[in-house]
Amino acid sequence: MYDSFDNTYQATIGIDFLSKTMYLEDRTVRLQLWDTAGQERFRSLIPSYIRDSTVAVVVYDITNLNSFQQTSKWIDDVRTERGSDVIIMLVGNKTDLADKRQITIEEGEQRAKELSVMFIETSAKTGYNVKQLFRMENVQEKSKEGMIDIKLDKPQEPPASEGGCSC
Repeated sequence: MYDSFDNTYQATIGIDFLSKTMYLEDRTVRLQLWDTAGQERFRSLIPSYIRDSTVAVVVYDITNLNSFQQTSKWIDDVRTERGSDVIIMLVGNKTDLADKRQITIEEGEQRAKELSVMFIETSAKTGYNVKQLFRMENVQEKSKEGMIDIKLDKPQEPPASEGGCSC
């Protein structure tokens, strides 16, 4: 987030908040990241934190199978709260620990496909794909801005004439 990695960082307890302004392509984007650490005891707080979000980034640790298995639940929670009004990205983190990998890239891609979300793998430590993650989000958000839902009703049939003639 700040182009640096803190090796002494303590795991999130509760909810952590980060804010950053980024310049992506032709616009300025303000990011507000809420790190909930995926802890079940804070799950009930999630709706209040994502209420006005346009993007949800669900991150799992590629060296921790349990964190990957929980992603479906977290994505369901986001959809329950935000419906289709939010872009969801599934992110496999810690690619710098490839020798400890428990989830393959293909498994991550498959999960994303099943859940109809975007997918990328990153390393917060090395910075691998971090900027690409935010570029993907930006492109997806811009494409969504130009789209509107149009509901087409069945056209009404013209009333039948009594004379049997259609003139």
